Order: sequence, then structure tokens, then C-alpha cells
Amino acid sequence: MERTLIIVKPDAVQRGLTGEIIKRFEGRGLKIIGMKLMQVDRELAEKHYDVHRERPFFAGLVEYIISAPVVVMTLEGSDAIVAARATIGATTPSEAAPGSIRGDFGLEIGRNLVHGSDSVENGEIEVANFFSEAELCGGWARDVDRWVFE
Repeated sequence: MERTLIIVKPDAVQRGLTGEIIKRFEGRGLKIIGMKLMQVDRELAEKHYDVHRERPFFAGLVEYIISAPVVVMTLEGSDAIVAARATIGATTPSEAAPGSIRGDFGLEIGRNLVHGSDSVENGEIEVANFFSEAELCGGWARDVDRWVFE
């Protein structure tokens, strides 16, 4: 089973969309194995966005993610990365498909509601940056799993 990090970003939390966003991932069949409300500090924000450090928008990304609380989740499932990213929608909300989180609730790239890991490797790194193994509840079976996974 793959794992992915999801961040319900400050704009989504402020707009009261956290429950709807969680509902969409659970409805898709992805299992929450870790979740917490937190205020991201600058050090963690810079580590998370380090791949963008040399880009002109890096400082703005950091300021945005530390500006208000976020909800971080670790999701698990078959092809969790692809499934989560399809549920989230294209990075630019105006290009995101209707029915996706960004397609339904977003207007601008700078307020695109949700982060999701973009690869298995980055998922592992990002999950480890936000959760200790003790905070994750992997390995438990939901009764519905037999209806979701073959």
C-alpha cells in the first residue's frame, strides 16, 4: 500500500472546507492512518518546500503555509498518490476538472486548498517530515476494505 501526505492548506481550513476535503478522500477509498491539526513552523515549511527554494515564489509559499493552521493527513491505499492527486485536481484551479477539490472550490493557484505528494518517494519523505511512526496507525483493516480493494 502506498502512502501520501495531504495538507489541507490554510485557505481551506479558514473557509471551513476541511470536512468536505476529508470526505472526498475517504469516499475515494483512501484510508486515513494519521491526521492532526497543526501550525507549521518556518523551519518545517522551508524543509517541505525546499525543492522550490530557488524559485521566486518560495518566500510566498512559506509565508502562506505558516499563516494559519493546517490539517495534515497520511493516507494509505492502492495507487494512493495517483488517486489522491486525481481527487485534488490540477495545480491551477481553473484547469482542474469539475468534481475535483480544486475544480469545485478553487480559483487561484496561490490559494489551491490542498497539497498532495507527487511521487511515492516524495510521499515517504513528506510523511516522515510531518509524522513520526508512532503517530501513524497503519496496518488496521476497515470492514469496507474488502469492497474497495481486490
